[in-house]
Amino acid sequence: MTKEVAVLGGGCFWCLEAVYQEIKGVEHVESGYTGGHVDNPSYEQVCEGTTGHAEVVALTFDNEKISYRELLEIFFTIHDPTTLNRQGNDVGTQYRSAIYYQSPQQKEVAEKVVAEMANVWDAPIVTELSAAETYYKAEDYHQNYFRQHPLQGYCAFVVAPKVAKLRKMFIDKVKATS
Repeated sequence: MTKEVAVLGGGCFWCLEAVYQEIKGVEHVESGYTGGHVDNPSYEQVCEGTTGHAEVVALTFDNEKISYRELLEIFFTIHDPTTLNRQGNDVGTQYRSAIYYQSPQQKEVAEKVVAEMANVWDAPIVTELSAAETYYKAEDYHQNYFRQHPLQGYCAFVVAPKVAKLRKMFIDKVKATS
C-alpha cells in the first residue's frame, strides 16, 4: 500500500469532505485551510476573506486503490471549476477552486487533467494550481460535518446533491454501505 495526500479546494469544505469520505481507497478526509498568510487562522478569519486561505480538504489515500488522477476527475465533476472565487452562493477567495500538489508527479497529473477538462466545460477553467503550502486543520466542529448534520439546511440543499451526483456518476468508486 502506498499512501499519498491530496489537498483540494472546491468551495465549502463540507461538500468535498462528504464526497471524498465515500470513495474507496480514501482513508482519511480532513477539512482545513491553506494558501494564506495568517498562521493558524480561525474559521471566522477565513470567512472574512482577508487571510488569503482557501477552505480545503486534505485526503489521505491508497494510490493502489484509487489514483490521484481519479480523485481529480471526481473533483472536476462535483464542483464548478469555471467560477472565480465562488461556488454557487458561496462567494470569496476562500471558496476558490484549487489544487495544492504535493510532488512534481502530482503537478504533472493535475496539469494534464486540467487540460483535458478544458474540453468538457463551456467556460475557461480557473482552478488555481499551486505547490502545497502550510495546511491548518479546521476546527473540530467542521470535521465530519455532513455526517453529523445531514438535515441542516446547507447540507440538505447543497452538500446532499453533490453526494448524490457522486453516487450516480462514480458508483464503482463508492464504498459499500453497511
